[in-house]
Amino acid sequence: MADPQATVYDFEVPRADGRRQRLDEYRGEVLLIVNVASQCGFTPQYEGLQALQDRYGERGFRVLGFPCNQFGRQEPGDADSIRVCGLRFGVSFPVFARIEVNGEGADPLFRHLKTAGPGALGTQRIKWNFTKFLVGRDGRVIRRFAPTRRPQDLASAIERALDELAPASAA
Repeated sequence: MADPQATVYDFEVPRADGRRQRLDEYRGEVLLIVNVASQCGFTPQYEGLQALQDRYGERGFRVLGFPCNQFGRQEPGDADSIRVCGLRFGVSFPVFARIEVNGEGADPLFRHLKTAGPGALGTQRIKWNFTKFLVGRDGRVIRRFAPTRRPQDLASAIERALDELAPASAA
């Protein structure tokens, strides 16, 4: 069972270079966490995700991409080929190591995201690539968006999240 007090800052994730990264490095930022794939019909969304990063990055917004091969084997490559895909789409946001988002092998971050931000009708299972989780400055999931929601359609939700005050720093 998920800890209801947990935030994304309580997790660390695998980087493409094999090291682990603590997500508390993004404390105070608004995050859009996305399971991505390089050979999916939604792969052109990389461009829209980068446009959001470019538009809102200076205001404390960050896209985090997590390649996943669980849907139609659309992310079959190794870390190098995943990096090449990011270069092909000109992304500057972090693209982490390939992970699983569903099942027994699901990364703990995605187990948390699915519990904190269930899909339509309360479902937790991620249905396809490019499911998006908007996370507030406090590290809590604000909303989950289906793969069919284009990145540019998230602008108003991102702006509302950015307008929320950053959490007070510890004194």
